Amino acid sequence: MKLLYFNDFRLGVVDGDDAVDVTSAVEDIPHAGPHDLINRVIERFDEYRPKIEAAVSSGTRKPLAQVKIRPPLPRPINIDCMAVNYMEDGTRSEPAPINAFLKSPNAIIGPGDTMVLDDIPATIFEGEAEIALVIGRRGRHVTAAEAESYIFGYVNFIDGSARGLPPEGNTFFQMKSRETYAPIGPFLVTKDEIDDAQNLPVQLWVNGDIKQDFNTSDMAHKIPRCVEFISSIHSIEPGDIIATGTNHRGLNAFQDGDTVELEVGGLGRLTIGVRDDLKRKWSRETRLDRQENGLEGPPLQLSGRYAPKE
Repeated sequence: MKLLYFNDFRLGVVDGDDAVDVTSAVEDIPHAGPHDLINRVIERFDEYRPKIEAAVSSGTRKPLAQVKIRPPLPRPINIDCMAVNYMEDGTRSEPAPINAFLKSPNAIIGPGDTMVLDDIPATIFEGEAEIALVIGRRGRHVTAAEAESYIFGYVNFIDGSARGLPPEGNTFFQMKSRETYAPIGPFLVTKDEIDDAQNLPVQLWVNGDIKQDFNTSDMAHKIPRCVEFISSIHSIEPGDIIATGTNHRGLNAFQDGDTVELEVGGLGRLTIGVRDDLKRKWSRETRLDRQENGLEGPPLQLSGRYAPKE
């Protein structure tokens, strides 16, 4: 099942090219708002799935192309992001030590929304293409063998980054948790829709040019281990997001006016815009482009505030 929020946060199910309003099937679940409702629907999905399926056959239908699709998880309790979690097409000799960081729920945006680049001296702004898993029930110290039973589904996830901010070493919080830096969507796809989450294509385009193109099979620490690691540190909750990392070789500078599209196999296509009021410019090289040309580090900013002085 593909769940979504649309228009004024009506809960819907994707049926072909339509969004079917199923809000009435879950309106008796106590909730404070859309963020709380979807988390409770996830938590009680086995109970409410028959009601939701019945509502699909009788609910109001609207073409997906004619609705405003919202973030399917407007405010998860936790967004955990795995760090350096791909073998980078065999260029890493061994997995990096397992590691992760928290990203603010305030960073969430949805399809058609805009990632806004802050007025800060970042060396580059990037967005990492990722598959994220969505937790279905509360757990603590979940073993890898148990992890599958805690997964509700999957969602496209872009991990926005403002890199190189001073002071050196004071990085992840100010780099990763800025508002608009966690685009997700368009749908929340239940795990029964995905045959093998560990073998899915991940592709990201910028202005129609493919920049990232890899497979989740290249993941260093596999999905069950990610759940085990995260839940060893804090409790995981229904609706929590665990983003599983990216292959960094295709990363490139996000810039003003860009249209960015992400599609993980079976999860639909997420499209967002990028806005930079300072109109800063970088070359369009990827990390792989620079590596193949014998260059180190990100491309230099070419123009705009904070560009290097000659």
